[in-house]
Amino acid sequence: MAKLYAGTVGWGVWASDDLGESWDFAFRGLYTECRIWALSAHDQQAGVVWAGSDSGLLRQDAEGNAIHVPSPADGARIWSVAQSPKDPNTILIGTHPGALYRSDDGGDSFRQLPIDLVDSCPFIGKPRVTRIRFDPIDDDTIWVSVEIDAVHRSRDGGESWQKLDNGFRFPDIHDIAVVNDNGRKLLAATAVGLYSSNDDGESWNWHKLDSEWQYCRGIKPKADNRGVLFLCNGDGPPGSRGILWRSRDYGESWQDAKIGNANSTPWMVATHPADPNLIFCCTNLGQIFRSSDGGETWQKLPRELGEIRTLLWHP
Repeated sequence: MAKLYAGTVGWGVWASDDLGESWDFAFRGLYTECRIWALSAHDQQAGVVWAGSDSGLLRQDAEGNAIHVPSPADGARIWSVAQSPKDPNTILIGTHPGALYRSDDGGDSFRQLPIDLVDSCPFIGKPRVTRIRFDPIDDDTIWVSVEIDAVHRSRDGGESWQKLDNGFRFPDIHDIAVVNDNGRKLLAATAVGLYSSNDDGESWNWHKLDSEWQYCRGIKPKADNRGVLFLCNGDGPPGSRGILWRSRDYGESWQDAKIGNANSTPWMVATHPADPNLIFCCTNLGQIFRSSDGGETWQKLPRELGEIRTLLWHP
């Protein structure tokens, strides 16, 4: 049975053992009234979940007990956590203010990576690393999206970085997806719409959505990697209305996935290869929707959880 996690602003991490029908607090033993920005789990570490929070890096074991893991990011807010698909002990964390750290020993030690991010911006103050993606084609390539500082790429595991901002009207990047469509294709969800790149991020093209709003948040490929993607779109953060879009052709065209009446901008989609047809979507203001047929139909779950910033499910 899948376990579903939701990271909230002010109420820590919640967990469900029954596909979202009922919920309880996760990460036992830690202060619950914290803000959670990111969650990560790896199939080679059954039951282990990592969380990025305003209290630093957190780790829950398979029995549900949690600890604070000391890192150089203590004192910052950890907005992104990612583990290498090849090795769960390789962990990257991204922060607000903007910085990037890497561990190769399961979190026992971290070192700062030499990514060059802007020091500040007039809209949010300090930048924040919104997403870290390990490349599905090349193990040494890593992609990072930054609010507000475009997309950054490393081809050597994080030892060096290149900023990729050619084509962005406004480099406020909320999420990035990397798909293999007869070659690498990148899609970036931004504050002013959807962008794509077919040349490894060297240039970006804007795609106008058939929506009265262009604000986009999460973007996620369906876990079977057959061309289906989901894109979260709404009238701003947190917003009061929104649409979950679905593409069946690697992001070339988009249709309304019809999740129902969203109370705010849809924020994130959770999917897993163990059952690619089981998909969850949350809105910024706490609604959770479930699909058991790959996104063809959706059901709103009864419980709402305040403000949700991240969603994760794994077997």
